[in-house]
Amino acid sequence: MKTDILAIGAHPDDVELSCAGVLLVEKLKGKCTGIIDLTQGELGTRGTKDTRLEEATFAAKILNVNYRENLKMADGFFENNEINQKIIISKIRKYQPEIILCNAPEDRHPDHGKSAQLVNDAAFLSGLLKIETCDENSIIQQPWRPKYVFHYIQDRYLQPNFVIDISDVIDKKVESIKAYKTQFYDPTSTDTNQTYISSPEFLDSVVARAAMFGKMIGVKYGEGFISKKMVGLASFEALIKHST
Repeated sequence: MKTDILAIGAHPDDVELSCAGVLLVEKLKGKCTGIIDLTQGELGTRGTKDTRLEEATFAAKILNVNYRENLKMADGFFENNEINQKIIISKIRKYQPEIILCNAPEDRHPDHGKSAQLVNDAAFLSGLLKIETCDENSIIQQPWRPKYVFHYIQDRYLQPNFVIDISDVIDKKVESIKAYKTQFYDPTSTDTNQTYISSPEFLDSVVARAAMFGKMIGVKYGEGFISKKMVGLASFEALIKHST
């Protein structure tokens, strides 16, 4: 399935928190979108890997993505090594994304930075002819390198290189986050284990971050991204028109 935008996260809910708005915006434009989660989030204090799978599946329906996969790497302990690089390379070659969105380069959770470097390395290596991978039917895959790899911004504030307007889809973004009932604030929950992300204030902070990024470009809500590669514009028509 040829993909326009592939979002990759270390844990189920990374994508929803950080770049769900962009996936929704692009889907409204008719783009093919997908999500790959590296781990099952099995080390999370609240919920289980089974409930996280159910929640991720529900969130994917809200985001209307074309597919979602979980690679079942070890939460907290996966490494940027040849084995994991080739697993991701095979997925990149399978879906042939034009753009990959992945974890923040560094963040509060160490998995985020590890995932960012792992995906970056795999995206480059995926374009090399002499690295051989096979699909599910043992057919040798052709090299593929995405045009861009962008990092979304997560818990820690990082200065974005660009911001995309998500004002029209902010409610759907929040809905996709709330699909993770075991992880985030849910007044009906009976789980007494409180975590950094389970308070209502945490959800408020996600919306506030989107509002802050939106203010940077003169819109109500936005999502920011970091690029190691220079981003080019076809023309000034791509710029958001707003007053200075």
